[in-house]
Amino acid sequence: SNSKMLSSDILTEFRGRSDEIRVHPLSFAEYYSAVGGDKNEAFDEYAFYGGMPLILSRPNDTAKMNYLKSLFSEVYIKDIVERKRIERQDVLEQILDLLCSSVGSLTNPTKIANTLKSKQGGGVSANTIRAYIGHLEDAFLFSESKRYDVKGKSYFDSPNKYYCEDIGLRNARIGFRQQEMTHIMENIIYNELNIRQFSVDVGVVYARTLSEKGNSIRTPREIDFVVNSGGKRTYIQSAYAMPTDEKAEVELRPFTLTGDSFPKIVVRKDIGKRWYDDNGILNINVIDFLLDKELI
Repeated sequence: SNSKMLSSDILTEFRGRSDEIRVHPLSFAEYYSAVGGDKNEAFDEYAFYGGMPLILSRPNDTAKMNYLKSLFSEVYIKDIVERKRIERQDVLEQILDLLCSSVGSLTNPTKIANTLKSKQGGGVSANTIRAYIGHLEDAFLFSESKRYDVKGKSYFDSPNKYYCEDIGLRNARIGFRQQEMTHIMENIIYNELNIRQFSVDVGVVYARTLSEKGNSIRTPREIDFVVNSGGKRTYIQSAYAMPTDEKAEVELRPFTLTGDSFPKIVVRKDIGKRWYDDNGILNINVIDFLLDKELI
């Protein structure tokens, strides 16, 4: 059947055993090498349909959408339910909906359990949520990025971020709605860094601010990606657009709080050619970033 064929072709790729090579969905560079044409149009298609290889063989939008929806429901979910003996498929699917709707947002099993409790009126334990999220990660539907204290050089227990391993599957799960390009672009950048086999964390730095009573307090600021490879580190912010000085200040301020000289990059969609600002921060278009394998 089509379902069994997809299971054989896709899940063998992504399940990842010790004697297998991990295969990711297509990177944008791989996708573009196949479709060619205008780079911006190709990126828009990639951000909508993702990088599952068989997308390239589907003749039109309807066929692509149906393929992704079928792949998600008939292969991934069925495989997880059967292989992990899931007793609460309804809970698993609600977790899927929450994670897909909030890619790149901080969350944890307790927060998700409270959200489900408020919607259902019944309780689901945080341990159950944690186990189900683990099953989704094991199926290579999601990847967790932990928060890292840049100056304290330590990891936080929670909350963390979850990104979809393929943005097309994410879009299919939510019916191709909620096309917030800020979050989608961030997810694509995260996946690209994983494909390049970097270690990727969410960076946390602290700014000193004054409370209403005039007391000095530490306020956390976020760096989207702390990228490590061996002894080399790069900080990256994903900023779809920075139309005002105020927006630029919000996005770039965390870079100045690191107190180090590691390379810093802001990836944008609203500029053409790359350039460096007065602080040595590289501003680069997202398409150029995805196609430049030598940048990091």
